[in-house]
Amino acid sequence: MRFNKPHITGNELQYISKVLETYQLAGNGIFTKKCHDYFESKYNFRKCLMTTSCTDALEMAALLCEIEPGDEVIMPSFTFVSTANAFVLRGARIVFVDSRSDHPGMDEDKIESLISPKTKAIIVVHYAGVACDMEKISKLANQYNLLVVEDAAQAIDSYFVNRKGQKRALGSLGHFATFSFHQTKNLTSGEGGLLVLNDERFFERAEIIWEKGTNRSAFFKGEVDKYGWVDMGSSFLPSEITSAFLWAQLEQLNNIQNRRVSIWKAYYDGLKDWAGCNNIRLPVIPSYATNNGHMFYLVCPSFHARKCLIEFLNDNGVKAVFHYQSLHSSEFFKEKHDDRVLENSDKYSDCLLRLPFYYDVDESSIIDLLLNFNEELQNK
Repeated sequence: MRFNKPHITGNELQYISKVLETYQLAGNGIFTKKCHDYFESKYNFRKCLMTTSCTDALEMAALLCEIEPGDEVIMPSFTFVSTANAFVLRGARIVFVDSRSDHPGMDEDKIESLISPKTKAIIVVHYAGVACDMEKISKLANQYNLLVVEDAAQAIDSYFVNRKGQKRALGSLGHFATFSFHQTKNLTSGEGGLLVLNDERFFERAEIIWEKGTNRSAFFKGEVDKYGWVDMGSSFLPSEITSAFLWAQLEQLNNIQNRRVSIWKAYYDGLKDWAGCNNIRLPVIPSYATNNGHMFYLVCPSFHARKCLIEFLNDNGVKAVFHYQSLHSSEFFKEKHDDRVLENSDKYSDCLLRLPFYYDVDESSIIDLLLNFNEELQNK
């Protein structure tokens, strides 16, 4: 059984054919606009721009933050390399924060001690689609006049719940947010991403950066009589085919999300007793977060235990994988890191295991297999 399989809703080819009929292949056509309008309406995002990837959306955010050499940016170590690369490319010094002891997300209580006069932004990663405590982070950002970028690559259709019980979509709480539509995500366009802007100060410049540093968008709105090179930028705008594919996914959002959450619950209910007997931790959803069914992971008691479990699953035809290696101890960054030990991040790097998770996965077979894990080990 494979680890991941992109879900195809059925209308992808129909919408791609419509794009071909219009000969508007290069992007920012009818399907790009449909996607923008959908996200802005459903999640109360102020302004959306489709991108070729979440990596590109992060790079746009770094440009809009006006990160310069010597600026410091705080982010979790337990994240994908794109989170850091976007800011390294602008010359930032990355200051990594440890994960929480109960969840792989960043430890919000350890952020303030890392803030210095050089700090310019906090990059929040909503790991597994589970919200960080955005009230704590927003309070710090306001106190120290910092920008907040939500790396919400895994967090589509997930929410933060404040102390009054009010829900706000992840991606609507920072100055910027980025989403991924890679084939491993809940919604996919193969590759693809989204930049969300929630502060109107950045709207105009974002469109310029999006259009390779030109004011082309203003030209098509009739705001200027010709367009030219007015700022830095790059080729961040995706093909219209990408947006057409994503639109077919968005039409089935509720169906996809209901199925994924049901898989998550089946894993949790089916494995909670087994996990307790084997000193394995299951995912935690804090009271201020919702569950978008992005992934299901196990935290094994040791590196050796995880290795044994991966081998057992592989021997039985099930592909299971570990996740991120702590960026602070990576070959690229370890000489740049300070002397702080990030024990929780390293723990997840050594012990976290992801189970297969996709729309038509046979979760019951995997649960039954895991329930036999102890017996299989004893027979070896």
